[in-house]
Amino acid sequence: MVIAQVVVSVLGEGTSVSRYVRIALKSMEEGGVKVTPGPMSTVIEAETVEEILEAVKRAHLAVAETGAKRIITELKIDDRRDKKATAETKLKALERFEAD
Repeated sequence: MVIAQVVVSVLGEGTSVSRYVRIALKSMEEGGVKVTPGPMSTVIEAETVEEILEAVKRAHLAVAETGAKRIITELKIDDRRDKKATAETKLKALERFEAD
């Protein structure tokens, strides 16, 4: 499983960007990746890096299709290959921290 953090930012379109975030989220979900929105970024999970890249490309282009003049897309990929990792297993690993 590949986990990624994505931020699609639109500049010059006012202070509220929730409209663009919804468009980006919907376009990523269309590719079958797991999408988990957060307050500052979105986490997506897929079986392959290619699926992640395609989802991010769809999001970027969907926002561009709204007529936005400037879009900045940031992507961070966690491609762990030694064992199966998901966003949920990463969060569960923090439970040990809370117990200390």
